[in-house]
Amino acid sequence: MLKIGSVVLGVSDVRRAAAFWTRALGYEPREAIEDDWVVLVPVDGTGPQLSLGLSETPVQEHPRVHLDLYADDAGDQAAEVERLVSLGAQRVDWDLYPEDPDFVVLADPDGNRFCVIDTARE
Repeated sequence: MLKIGSVVLGVSDVRRAAAFWTRALGYEPREAIEDDWVVLVPVDGTGPQLSLGLSETPVQEHPRVHLDLYADDAGDQAAEVERLVSLGAQRVDWDLYPEDPDFVVLADPDGNRFCVIDTARE
């Protein structure tokens, strides 16, 4: 049986992306960070790896694949959004928000979109 071992993001600056994602997720590099590649792993050893690879492909405004980061409730979601923004994420003026969304769209320092989800919402 297969399982997801690593999610791979294309980035324009591997070191900058690694600095953001290690602080955002509490991950650490599995081995030395290279200019074109790094694999980040959870410090506690549980969860998927996040691999960052150098890419010249432009960021998609409406990406087909993205990360969903889970928050426990609306308060946790708001606090995490502010923490991520303080680490270098940017709020995205998302044109596809439904009425009363349970998610907030952000972009990492390379422009990759991701969502912070309020998992307490039904």
